[in-house]
Amino acid sequence: MNIQTIADAFSIMTIVACFILKIPQILSLLTLKSAKGISKLGLMLELTSYTVMTCYNYTNDYALLSYLEYPVILIQEFVLIYLVMKYLNRINIMTISLALCYFIISICLIKQIIPNVFLTILASMCTPISALSKIVQLFAIIRAKNSESVSLLTWIISVFTNISKSSL
Repeated sequence: MNIQTIADAFSIMTIVACFILKIPQILSLLTLKSAKGISKLGLMLELTSYTVMTCYNYTNDYALLSYLEYPVILIQEFVLIYLVMKYLNRINIMTISLALCYFIISICLIKQIIPNVFLTILASMCTPISALSKIVQLFAIIRAKNSESVSLLTWIISVFTNISKSSL
């Protein structure tokens, strides 16, 4: 068995895990109909990290298998953000405008209207941004003194996928 086969196996395991990464969190929100203890800033930091990595890998023509987990998580992140904003009664013209700006910027990154050098710089900051999102989320849980909207399974899967990607 060669190194590439092992790397592909880890990539496939990571992608499969990512298909369900945010599902426990989403189900928890749907059940509780509350976003208490969930940090909007933490979600936006995650969104930034996943978006940058998706755009970076796509624009650099990397093999889809090497980064498919990012668009998979991104779709789930959109659902999660929508539910959090809905349960916090924050869906209004401002959030819709911000979402539109996000999609316009994302398209500009993918189409390379914004120079690829920006993605290269941003990609190098994604690990600290992702770590910061977890710290911000922990502070939100502590501040709210309520962790029932946050899924432990989501965090466990996230740790697994981060370890499997860093070991490649």
